[in-house]
Amino acid sequence: MRGGEELDGFEGEASSTSMISGASSPYQPTTEPVSQRRGLAGLRCDPDYLRGALGCLKVAQVILALIAFICIETIMECSPCEGLYFFEFVSCSAFVVTGVLLILFSLNLHMRIPQINWNLTDLVNTGLSTFFFFIASIVLAALNHKTGAEIAAVIFGFLATAVYAVNTFLAVQKWRVSIRQQSANDYIRARTESRDVDGRPEIQRLDTEIMTSNRWLKVKTLSRPRAAD
Repeated sequence: MRGGEELDGFEGEASSTSMISGASSPYQPTTEPVSQRRGLAGLRCDPDYLRGALGCLKVAQVILALIAFICIETIMECSPCEGLYFFEFVSCSAFVVTGVLLILFSLNLHMRIPQINWNLTDLVNTGLSTFFFFIASIVLAALNHKTGAEIAAVIFGFLATAVYAVNTFLAVQKWRVSIRQQSANDYIRARTESRDVDGRPEIQRLDTEIMTSNRWLKVKTLSRPRAAD
């Protein structure tokens, strides 16, 4: 019995000691849920992006590319089929790539991959989609058989071209602004680093010693007599 009472007393002292040490320790456990810090949990749609010009254009591009792809898929017979296959490839590729970018931008997933220049990526996608949609629509308009599905595909192809062209113009402006901001940030960072160096006398003393040593070596090299021929 005495051994059991001593064991209970030891456990009580240990628990109280752990509580006191935990309360006084500066390293407290975080209250942030683990599910919000790992994986794709806690994702939220960005309504401001979807309401903006770029978001609306992205949604329109996805819808138009999908409708154009559906129209071209309803055609059962073609001769020649090269224009139809090319339009099918362009509309499907534009739908997939633009849809992925829309998901990344609307959920702010691109912020988790800062290594990629997303402004330039969007510019390249919209520029290529504008060019290839325009060429595919012209080719399909020249080689179609005047069926309803082909005419609808051509119409939606040109509409998608116009929307992608507007997005390309806005993407160019946004890319230029990002380049200017990056240049300004680099300049501010360089100025800050130079001020930090100027404010440290030991670094200034080291620079002076290095410059003096380089001058002494230069003078010694010039004063050395040349060997006789």
